[in-house]
Amino acid sequence: MLTFEQVARSGNARAGLLHTVHGDVPTPVFLPVATQGSVKTVTPQELRELGATILLGNTYHLYLRPGVDVVRQMGGLAHFMAWDGPTFTDSGGFQAFSLGSRVRVSDEGLWFHSHIDGSRHQFTPELATTYQEILGADIIMPLDQCIAYTENFEEARAAMERTHQWLARCKKSHRTDGNQALFGIVQGGVFMELREESSTYVASLDPPGYAIGGLEVGEPKDIMYSVVERTIAFLPDSKPRHLLGVGSPEDLVEGVARGIDMFDCALPTRVARNGALYTRLGRINVAAATHRGKDGPVEEGCDCYSCKNFTVGYLHHLFRSGELLALRLGTLHNLRFIMRLMQEMREAIQNDTFSEYAEEFLANYRPANKDARKDQRERWLSRK
Repeated sequence: MLTFEQVARSGNARAGLLHTVHGDVPTPVFLPVATQGSVKTVTPQELRELGATILLGNTYHLYLRPGVDVVRQMGGLAHFMAWDGPTFTDSGGFQAFSLGSRVRVSDEGLWFHSHIDGSRHQFTPELATTYQEILGADIIMPLDQCIAYTENFEEARAAMERTHQWLARCKKSHRTDGNQALFGIVQGGVFMELREESSTYVASLDPPGYAIGGLEVGEPKDIMYSVVERTIAFLPDSKPRHLLGVGSPEDLVEGVARGIDMFDCALPTRVARNGALYTRLGRINVAAATHRGKDGPVEEGCDCYSCKNFTVGYLHHLFRSGELLALRLGTLHNLRFIMRLMQEMREAIQNDTFSEYAEEFLANYRPANKDARKDQRERWLSRK
């Protein structure tokens, strides 16, 4: 079974090791999203070279195509995609939230229409657990109900209580040989009272790890950070904590500062394919006219393949010309940026200099969101 070992602390930030049967994962860690069994445009060998240690697969998408039985016949998710390390799967709950009118939710589970062909399907807590068991991931998620942050207190409570009921059913149905860890998910919207109640309930079931869900769904950054802080206060210190669906550089730093160990998000690879590349000063739009004919790498000092071999002007040309190589080079850069960020934060924690590291990073990094950009450094200084 998965175990978690803390090796250093700096304030609330933690450095640790997740021990799985398929290898150890240093934390804090970011999980690249292999939605359909692949991280778009990047090979597993390249992911290793970039610094990835664990990948996330999407149960909803793999269930629809190629089908979980096909993945099982081909040796499980890791073998299927030629990945030699640990894997993590989500339950499909967030995808159901994203389907909008194509999904119906009841206490029994989810009924939804496929985004591919409109066919009708059902996910119950038991089925979602079984599908992930078949996929063979090291860490799996219970089915949960994610709601919009604008929902009122009563709706948030109903979704939280349903998530709790589903977690108990997932836990009861989970069959494992000891190699697969079922985390618990905390919900409760943006209401602190509900987050406290959800954290307390999920902790009472003593799962091997915890996930915080229902955030990064449109709520202001200050609210997200406050919810994370409040939630963590009621979770055991000895277990890993995963913040679901969060991947902006500034959010990774703020999350680690509050005690988050694991993150996943498709954002770094998605924005890369649209020409938004990370630097220490924020994202640049490499397709913008200002980069035409520009010499030098995307970021000086970056050791990614793109920065070591190509100029900003060349990437600008690729994106403006619609060349497929642009997608690969942009993705390689953004993933390496995130992996270096996680590595640097881990080293700062081990050196007990995390506060200084975070202050400097947040002082220089300009978030894409203008509201977040306005008071990022002041917020950090005020909480020290």
